[in-house]
This record gives sequence, structure tokens and C-alpha cells, in this order.
Amino acid sequence: MPNYSRMYRPGGKFFFTVNLAERGSRILVERIDDLRVAYASVVAEHPIRTEAIVVMPDHIHAVWSLPDCDSDFSTRWKKIKTRFSKAVLSGGSNGGVNGGLAPTLRVSASKRAKGEVGLWQRRFWEHTIRDEADFAAHVEYCHFNPVKHGFVERAEAWPYSSVHREIRAGRWADV
Repeated sequence: MPNYSRMYRPGGKFFFTVNLAERGSRILVERIDDLRVAYASVVAEHPIRTEAIVVMPDHIHAVWSLPDCDSDFSTRWKKIKTRFSKAVLSGGSNGGVNGGLAPTLRVSASKRAKGEVGLWQRRFWEHTIRDEADFAAHVEYCHFNPVKHGFVERAEAWPYSSVHREIRAGRWADV
């Protein structure tokens, strides 16, 4: 069994990749309002600074700065995933998919035993940001991910990205 060890650093900056269990799904963008509600409610309870974020159809990339006295990014992701899953399974804020019906999810016995619904991969990938160059590279990775995956030709054409905040602040020039 793998031994997962995470770098918990109060006040740290981290890059995350969080995937759905079913790669190729589009539920994150189809249910973007539910994801936004889940994300905002968790951040209201457990503050962070979202330095960059991109929501792709089946995964999320984000760069977070944690408060100086806090290193618990795992609880935040667990709550975001749980709240979004509950919204999707209940029909959520936009009436659900397929005419309000919850999606059919294949849930393994081990996930069911742990109370999981099978929407997300169990874990997430995290990288501790080392310095300003590493930070800039990961922010750029978030913003260019839709281009990399062929969804758009220019980063600012993807609607589910913090690149729009950067444009409004005058900090972004697409290259």
C-alpha cells in the first residue's frame, strides 16, 4: 500500500490537481454553479487566497496561499468535494443533469463502505511552491491548461479560469 506523505506548511503556497473518478466527464463545467457554491462556502469557513484556478470538464488545477497559522489544505479539498458531490446527487442549484436526475455513478464496495459516492478520485495531487519562479510557472500552467487540452486557442477564451481576474487587474497579457 502506498505511503502518502504531504508537505503541510502553515502559510505555504501549493499547486493542486483534483480529478474526477471518471476521466472524460464534463460534470465540473456542466455543474459549475454548484462547484462555485461549494468552493465559496468552504473558503468562507476556511480562508485561503486562490492565486489561480482553472476548472476543466473533469479536473481542477489551483494555486492556493494558506493563512500563516494554517496548513490544512486536505480538509478544504475534502469539504469542496463533499459539498459538490451532495449538490450533484441532490439535483443542486441548477436542477441537475438529465432533467433533474442525478448522474449514475459506479461506486466500488470500498468507496461505499467509506461513505464515498464515487464522483471524485480519492486523493489529489499537491506540490509545494518553492519560489517565485515556481509560483509563476504553476499560475501559468493553470491559465494555459484549456489551451493545452485543445478546448480553446487562447487562455482568455476559457470561461472557467482565474485568468479573467488577472485580465481585469491588468496583470495578464496572453502570449
